[in-house]
Amino acid sequence: MAKVRRRTWLSRLTFGTAALILSGLLLLSYLSGIVNPAKAWLFTLFGLLYLPLAVVTAVFLVWAILRRSRMTGLLAVMLLPSLLLLGRYYQFKGPASDGPGTLKVVSYNVGLFAHGDGKASRLALADSVCGFLRKADADIICLQEFYLPNQEDLDRYFRQHFPGYHVDYYVLTGKEGHAGNVTLSRRPVLRKGKIDFDRSTNLALYSDIRLEGSIVRVYNCHFESYNVSLPGLMGSLGKDEEYVEDTGRKMRRSIRQRPQQVEEVIRDVDACPVRSVVLGDFNDNPLSYTYHRLCRGRKDTFVEAGKGFGATFRALWPLLRIDYILYPSDLEAVSYAVPHVKYSDHYPIIATYHEKR
Repeated sequence: MAKVRRRTWLSRLTFGTAALILSGLLLLSYLSGIVNPAKAWLFTLFGLLYLPLAVVTAVFLVWAILRRSRMTGLLAVMLLPSLLLLGRYYQFKGPASDGPGTLKVVSYNVGLFAHGDGKASRLALADSVCGFLRKADADIICLQEFYLPNQEDLDRYFRQHFPGYHVDYYVLTGKEGHAGNVTLSRRPVLRKGKIDFDRSTNLALYSDIRLEGSIVRVYNCHFESYNVSLPGLMGSLGKDEEYVEDTGRKMRRSIRQRPQQVEEVIRDVDACPVRSVVLGDFNDNPLSYTYHRLCRGRKDTFVEAGKGFGATFRALWPLLRIDYILYPSDLEAVSYAVPHVKYSDHYPIIATYHEKR
């Protein structure tokens, strides 16, 4: 009898300890959206772990109910915020409005045309992406990590593949070619510019675009990436300590740089006299400080009109949604799609909107 009681006590202690640890980690993931990672970079990692943490905590809650554990109340309370937050990762409702939209927007990180199926050259992959985008027939197309080799004439390339579009691009020229952001618009472009990020090759383009009787500024953003190879990192664990340490330094640096870049864009948004759409590759999750800051005064198209998982990063689907289109309240989201085309390590976002009258 004493052994049975000891086993029961040890089982309760183990379960209770695990439940406390899970609850603490989940709380830290909730806080990741409001704590500036430039001051406490570890919170970003907890935010990245939110979805698996929420799922495991839900399993523990069911287990706690079945075993009538004292941890039931704590686990239930810790999961309450997830009732509001899970919609940033998965949506049931689908399109917000009926009928076709009057404005169609695409955002796509094309990954330097280096992440295809391995069979096509980068130029052939670029042509395939351009064919896909022409079929999408969007009014505004925003590309990040666009690439062409040095010998290509950029203006000629865009005229050939996107006739009828106004083109705005800013690319850096290196030994291997041209790479950067591109904004294409079939609507009139009144003004354009760029926001350079300190000590970074990333940037944001902005374009003032005339719609039906109004103007909207579109920010095409590419915030600091982690610059980490997941296969390389996993293969180096326990084998190459120097590689793992270097990866850690890169992650910390990018995590600290992103909030500074976000603030630069927000300063421009606040000074802008017209409404704004902020889109692109944010390289951050929907529970992040980046998302929290940029969503102020704007709506998330996926939350308003998406269905299913909204993940946009192909390598870790369905865990990571790092590409977004955030729009002002005087637009109405009609549809949102993430076609699973394998031209890049990201999936494109295609969204349509109505202008509210």
